Amino acid sequence: MTATKSFVIRRTFLIPLGLLLGLTVALMGVCLVQGQPTAKVVILGFIAVPVLALFVESVCRRTVIGREAITVNKCLRRKTLVFADVTEVETVRVRKRVFLTLCAGDDFLILSNAYAGFPALVEALLGRVAPEAVSEETRKMAVAPPTKSTDVISCWLGVALLAFILYIQLGGSF
Repeated sequence: MTATKSFVIRRTFLIPLGLLLGLTVALMGVCLVQGQPTAKVVILGFIAVPVLALFVESVCRRTVIGREAITVNKCLRRKTLVFADVTEVETVRVRKRVFLTLCAGDDFLILSNAYAGFPALVEALLGRVAPEAVSEETRKMAVAPPTKSTDVISCWLGVALLAFILYIQLGGSF
């Protein structure tokens, strides 16, 4: 058994999310330069703030599964659970979206299948917690952990839409 395994959010999601953020900021800049109505810039700002927060949080997120504990690093915070303290590993499944909940007394962690290598994450995790802590539903899910791609498709559609709007805003020609 290897000492540690590290998992990050899928790059196939981070790339279009970064492009979406960049295009939103570019469109805000174009609107400001062109003297567009303030409401347009404000609306783009309301779009950019949560996209920025999601991007930063996703880029910073890293889960490290060690021999004795699991550590989830998020932007400006870290949470660790010792495997010996884990009393329950539950699964919540909503279509192709899966959330694993690890409980250790009052502490808990929630992991989703947004991670690259999610099947390997599940395998490493279940290999380190006490077998009696793992729910039957989690065991069934672990046989073939689902991967999720609809968030990536939605993000690319947003990129295409913003690129088209930016193209129109620039006069439809280069």
